[in-house]
Amino acid sequence: MRSSPDALAVRPVSGESYELGEGPRLDPRTGELLWVDIRAGRLLRGRLDGDRLLVLADYPVGAPTGAVAPVAARDGGWVVAAGRGFAHVAATGAVRPLSGDVSTPRTRMNDGVADPYGRFLAGSQILGGAAPWSGGLYRLDPDGSVATVLTGIGCSNGLGFDPAGDVMFHVDSRRRKLTSYQYDRATGAASDQRVLVEFTDATPDGLCVDAEGCLWIAMWDGWCVRRFAPDGTPLARVDVPVPRPTATCLVDGTLIVTSAWLGLDDAPPDSGRIFAAEVGVAAAPAHTWNGTA
Repeated sequence: MRSSPDALAVRPVSGESYELGEGPRLDPRTGELLWVDIRAGRLLRGRLDGDRLLVLADYPVGAPTGAVAPVAARDGGWVVAAGRGFAHVAATGAVRPLSGDVSTPRTRMNDGVADPYGRFLAGSQILGGAAPWSGGLYRLDPDGSVATVLTGIGCSNGLGFDPAGDVMFHVDSRRRKLTSYQYDRATGAASDQRVLVEFTDATPDGLCVDAEGCLWIAMWDGWCVRRFAPDGTPLARVDVPVPRPTATCLVDGTLIVTSAWLGLDDAPPDSGRIFAAEVGVAAAPAHTWNGTA
């Protein structure tokens, strides 16, 4: 990582401010950036052009949309975690359910990511009136079947894999914990839970993993993104000019940070915008869902 202070200068790049901008992901098929506005139920595609994020398409999904991953085929569209299950969004904007309700009642699907083996994982967060810790982490396999990976979750958030594909990192924002698991390549099962970080000063949200295996975690109500080694050792901090950064993505050495104005009575002017900072660290490989939509 570059050590020059100028390298960490954060700039807003989106023209729009999103209520709950989330889930930035690189589409490895096209080099485009994907992201969602959760409560508005929007999937967006764009491309970074200097200091501007050009919006190429904006798809209404019809339900709160927590996460997106590209389908492997170049013209295959995208798979999303929406409502309480999974759906497919075609390039035409047509939306088709891929599952029924996956998460438990009084929850909704939240953050997620494609694993290195063609699966799509996304978790849920509990809503008002839900049973305590009734959220989970769910896996959409290429054959369209759905399995439960983790249970006992309050708000499933940042999710990623080490570059080798053997370790899964997961954030439960309600518990304020970052955990790691051994990930079974063949089955997609997670085991051997290890708590890496317990946060006290802000709430961990979305994350991405870089080519060195380190994690970049957006800190909700923390005004920053923090970088951690794979064992949870803190390494660096990137300050942002808004209190609620939500998630991160790396594109060609540029850190992309989404944010939200949700719940802020007196939001700073750039709340909800997407930001960029040159950090000089490459991303771990981006992945796709390998199912047939």
